[in-house]
Amino acid sequence: MRIGWIQKLVNKWPGKKTFGMYRFLPMFFVLGAALEFSMINWKVGEVNFYNTFKKRRAHDIVEDKIRKYTSSTTA
Repeated sequence: MRIGWIQKLVNKWPGKKTFGMYRFLPMFFVLGAALEFSMINWKVGEVNFYNTFKKRRAHDIVEDKIRKYTSSTTA
């Protein structure tokens, strides 16, 4: 019952003959770009996705260097 309206929407989407299943690609491209934009520009308090990612990556790099240094001095 619920799938009926989704099937109607999919069948009404333009470009079925020309592009086949790839006719939805522009919509997903735009949705991906909107998600990326929101991850970069929207902040929750003082934090957004990329600030968190950069901090975590820097933390991992420092941990790797410390691990390398301690293992090379003990060997």
